[in-house]
Amino acid sequence: MSSTPTDTKGKDRARAAARARAQRAPVYRRSADFRWTHDPEQCARCKRCVQQCGFKALSWEDGPVVDPEKCVGCHRCEMFCPQQAIAVVPQVQHYRPHPLWTQAHRQNLYLQAETGGVLLAGMGNDLPYPVLWDNLLLDACQVTNPSIDPLREPMELRTYLGRRPDAVEVTLGGDGPELATEMGPTLELETPIIFAAMSYGSISLNAQKAIAMAAEECGTLWNTGEGGLHEDLKPYAHRAFVQCASGRFGVHADYLNAGAAIEIKIGQGAKPGIGGHLPGEKVSAEVSETRMIPVGSDALSPAPQHDIYSIEDLRQLIYALKEASNYEKPVSVKIAAVHNVAAIASGIVRAGADMVYLDGFRGGTGAAPTIIRDHLGIPIEIAIAVVDQQLREEGIRNQASIIAAGGIRSSADAAKAIALGADAIAIGTGALLALGCTLCQKCYTGRCSWGITTQDPALTRRLDPYVGSRRVGNLLRGWSAELEEILGAMGVNAIESLRGSRERLRGVGLDKTTLDILGVKPAGVGA
Repeated sequence: MSSTPTDTKGKDRARAAARARAQRAPVYRRSADFRWTHDPEQCARCKRCVQQCGFKALSWEDGPVVDPEKCVGCHRCEMFCPQQAIAVVPQVQHYRPHPLWTQAHRQNLYLQAETGGVLLAGMGNDLPYPVLWDNLLLDACQVTNPSIDPLREPMELRTYLGRRPDAVEVTLGGDGPELATEMGPTLELETPIIFAAMSYGSISLNAQKAIAMAAEECGTLWNTGEGGLHEDLKPYAHRAFVQCASGRFGVHADYLNAGAAIEIKIGQGAKPGIGGHLPGEKVSAEVSETRMIPVGSDALSPAPQHDIYSIEDLRQLIYALKEASNYEKPVSVKIAAVHNVAAIASGIVRAGADMVYLDGFRGGTGAAPTIIRDHLGIPIEIAIAVVDQQLREEGIRNQASIIAAGGIRSSADAAKAIALGADAIAIGTGALLALGCTLCQKCYTGRCSWGITTQDPALTRRLDPYVGSRRVGNLLRGWSAELEEILGAMGVNAIESLRGSRERLRGVGLDKTTLDILGVKPAGVGA
């Protein structure tokens, strides 16, 4: 049916009205977070910056051209420029200052008004909450209790994780004293530092292999995360926590028996109370085979474990896993540090767990809703102190080891965590930084210029696992040497002597309530 002239004019008027409405409608264009600058006089025109950008922010048109909205500040181009002709700096915005509506609040609101979606973030909480590690100071010896020189005296960092009996019986045999008490399975570490859970899929195989090799070399443990165990990593499985999370990805009898220990993941510090999500873009054929899910499908971990709704249910799973592993593997339970963490940890220990893994609200993640990451949970410093104290008061502290994670930045933080009550600490973000991560916080995009949090073969091959394992191993060796120096300065020669010794800590700039919760005296107060 042909249109009459009247119909045509009506349609033209409708189109014109639609264009006018579109022009009046506020369209949010995300302001660039970083300003990419380039000195053309210094440029060697090698195009290396374009080749190295994993986020496709750079193109070449008789020189490098940047799409400012795609630049995430990973600094890969800047570091690989042979002429040092590139600089990537934070972009200064010019919103009118407002004490309530900060720049970040406004940008997030504009973006959600445009998309109607949930804002995602990677890595850990980056809001300026107080970092309690920086308000705690360690003791040192002077005259009456002299310090120890770690270069001349043996220092013991060896740590054992697992359940300890209330008492031990010793019998005298023909060959001397013999231990009569039956001991449960324990883990022996050469240093009280282990690696946090980071699954294959959330990080690349090369990144996970580098960490596994470093754990093997340094006599410590790594963690498979909830993504199963890749075939290439089975030679390092005897140094691994194998994780059993709500999605049960890659979990089977051989997997459970391959590791040194089994971990039940209940919560994660970066996203307490919610599940996990690995986008389908990161589920390659190898990730699919390891996780036992279809290629390209989203790997969704439910918020709760659907067979755990009480401590009794948790106890059943703990003993099911112990049964499946012939009672030869200690079982750990990982929880996020939340307000009632002490009572939860007590129930976990009484349910039969051999270790409690506490993950503070600054813990890293591959992807989490920004609102959850930034506003749920409590600091790991508080969680360690209250859990250690609760277990001591109930007389069950010997029945489980405490592993602390979520914001451990240095050997000093590790020593303070152990003094607050942890048996060992776990590092995740620190290990990724050792591999080259620059904390651009875009892990959830699957585009990582450093080959760490991506499954793109063109990007993953940038990370050499052998070079990476050497760097991560160097980090552990450096921290371990510093721990020996700290112990020597405090006049003790074994890390076990520091565990839970809050008398060796003092607080600076902390209010009385916080000091009381931590169980720490203010600086200037003697023994």
